Amino acid sequence: MDPQLPSDEELLQQMLSGQEEAFVEIYRRRQAGVFRFALHMSGSAATAEDVTQEVFLALMRDAVKFDPRRGSLGAFLYGIARNHVLRSLDRQADRSSPAEVELAAPDADPLGRLTRRETIETVRAAVLSLPVHYREVVVLCELHELDYAQAAAALGCALGTVRSRLHRARGMLAERLRGGTAAPSVVAGQIKPAGCSI
Repeated sequence: MDPQLPSDEELLQQMLSGQEEAFVEIYRRRQAGVFRFALHMSGSAATAEDVTQEVFLALMRDAVKFDPRRGSLGAFLYGIARNHVLRSLDRQADRSSPAEVELAAPDADPLGRLTRRETIETVRAAVLSLPVHYREVVVLCELHELDYAQAAAALGCALGTVRSRLHRARGMLAERLRGGTAAPSVVAGQIKPAGCSI
């Protein structure tokens, strides 16, 4: 981030003092990440849209509850999103249909595009098949590249819990991907440990 731009925490203080533009800037910075988190957790674009809306409504309502000693504003927002996603998952009777997420622009190789799409769907289905407490650490650490401390702050758990869940989740994903149609190189290429280092 540009050092001349205000930090998220500075923007939050401006928002609390009544500067509407500060909220708009926080939304602009953080909306896409919150949406992707909710989408990866729920597998539903509609749920992700609802959760994103709820997160920013909660921020307007409860911004004073943010404590920078417990983590970043991003982790705070992911924590709110997590709670809304978990409530949504509890309410859903049928979670079997994966999300229809738009993929990157097609290239000139239709077979390669189809293969990539199948690989992405295989990995997405494997992530969605994980129990929620494993899925959330994979989404936060691997897909959103939060470090262990940020993920622990978002989840409200100990650093060691994040590490052990992520280790177990990686093993479960590797097992699912080996058992599915994904080649072993997909396992190594899609789930990389570097995204969640301290």
